[in-house]
Amino acid sequence: MSDQDAVAQLRTEVRSWLAQNLPQDWRERQTGDDTASFLAMQREWFAKLVEAGYATPHWPSEWHGGGRSLNEQIAMFEELARGGAPRMSLFFVSLYHAAMTLVECGTEAQRARHLPAILKGEIWCQGFSEPGAGSDLAALRTRAERKGDRYIVSGQKIWSTLGHFADQCLLLVRTDSSGPKQAGITFLLMDMKSKGVDVRPIKQITGDEEFAEIFLDEVEIPVENLVGKENEGWKVAQVTLSSERGLTLVELTERMALSLWRLVLAATGGTGDTAMLDTSVARTIVDISARIEAMRAMLATLMANRIAGREAVGDASILKLAYSRLSRDFTALGLRLKGYAAMRDTRYVLGAGYETGNWMFDFLNSYQYNIAGGSNEIQRNIVAERVLNMPREKLG
Repeated sequence: MSDQDAVAQLRTEVRSWLAQNLPQDWRERQTGDDTASFLAMQREWFAKLVEAGYATPHWPSEWHGGGRSLNEQIAMFEELARGGAPRMSLFFVSLYHAAMTLVECGTEAQRARHLPAILKGEIWCQGFSEPGAGSDLAALRTRAERKGDRYIVSGQKIWSTLGHFADQCLLLVRTDSSGPKQAGITFLLMDMKSKGVDVRPIKQITGDEEFAEIFLDEVEIPVENLVGKENEGWKVAQVTLSSERGLTLVELTERMALSLWRLVLAATGGTGDTAMLDTSVARTIVDISARIEAMRAMLATLMANRIAGREAVGDASILKLAYSRLSRDFTALGLRLKGYAAMRDTRYVLGAGYETGNWMFDFLNSYQYNIAGGSNEIQRNIVAERVLNMPREKLG
């Protein structure tokens, strides 16, 4: 069977499966800040995806559902998004960052211990960013000192997505300060229940608690939890950060397209006729729609280049910049259409993307994409220097 036929067959299969298995009431069940409901819904949906083989298309072929081509992975992301399925936000780091880091860089013992545990619901978070090392991740200062068969770790991490629910952590620490910033960084796996780990959720202005800060006070981590070689953790971190690049934007763009249509239907009384709207609003809707199609086209090009081995440094940065602006303008449109009512809406849908329908929440939340995955300023520098071949900015 050709890849094209396999993709078409997979799309039909996923649509049929969603028709039978998608919880139709998941948005109602996850509306508001009911954490218990969010966790239960996420675990329930995750178990269904694992059983169907739809949680792990990017894993090696020896795993159930694994070994899918990149085109098949794209198709699966698109169909789940178009079907309105919940996002796997609770298990995203587990399925992508943790799993792919272990597959590419972990030991056989680490893979044997954690990959099956992930499929059973083990939750992972990242311990990368610090108060003084966000966009400049290489400036991290959390210190690890090896003593016998243990690393003793002290420091602080911040902006760890859903870290307050995590069982395990992908942790970057500094084991040597004598050389360049990227050198002397070591990659460890940390049990979040270890003595000396203090996790505190961060309350955002939106009312959400998506992130957490992690305080480490002489935490003991076994040497067998070292990933790669000591002082070469920067290389491992690049594997972690690139593990889902591109596919996330495929999913988010499809969700945005679906949400735009819902928004238009709501604004036109179910007719979808934009002619009945204010001219400037209709023009904005057309503009957003065109930009969504442009994102789809650019993503298709990126993925085609990746499959062909032609992806260039900076390609993903361009798309990340485009999406961050599109997300802000799209949510601003939703806020504009809902009007004063949006100011009083305090509910939002956990497990949705950046289009929960609470437009004030979505608009405020869209600003985080200027930072997440590398700040826009860093992305612009990458595009300027690596794509446009402009000279590096002089400091001082």
